[in-house]
Amino acid sequence: MPVISDTELQRRRAEIIEGARRCFAEYGYEGATVRRLEQATGKSRGAIFHHFGDKEHLFLAIARADAARQADIVAESGLIEVMRDILRDPKSHDWLATRLEITTMLRTDPSFRARWLHHQEVLDSAVRERLEQNAERDRLRTDVSIGVLHTFLETVMDGFITRLASGHDLEGMEQVLDIAEDAIRKH
Repeated sequence: MPVISDTELQRRRAEIIEGARRCFAEYGYEGATVRRLEQATGKSRGAIFHHFGDKEHLFLAIARADAARQADIVAESGLIEVMRDILRDPKSHDWLATRLEITTMLRTDPSFRARWLHHQEVLDSAVRERLEQNAERDRLRTDVSIGVLHTFLETVMDGFITRLASGHDLEGMEQVLDIAEDAIRKH
């Protein structure tokens, strides 16, 4: 049996993730059956689950990859910029529509909730760090704690994703994001 390089394994994993992301976007979490995942990725179920174990781990790998990419944006420009990035190219983020389905799993499955939160920690840490840096630079309002500002930004992000996932018109969202950004800044 030939030895496959780490580069080739990473390439295959990336192909599976991109195909699965499209499948989850089109069919949702529940509708992304193994057969549909095979079609979307161009890989057999054996190949998919060799790399990811099962559908949930594949889904969480996508969530982890997105959280890491978003954490990079947060570190540079803040969480509002992540939402602006989504506004600029909503199609590349359409898999986020699965968040509506995932909300039920987060509420009803403690084990899934723990795994989800673990995969999202990179983003949460980046947001906290960015807020702390802005507080040190005297750029944030001081009448509420950083924890409250973090919760506010997460709530805005959740509402933003819900609107996106529900197919609402995103007209005016730039101004909404301006308001959110202004709400956390020191005046």
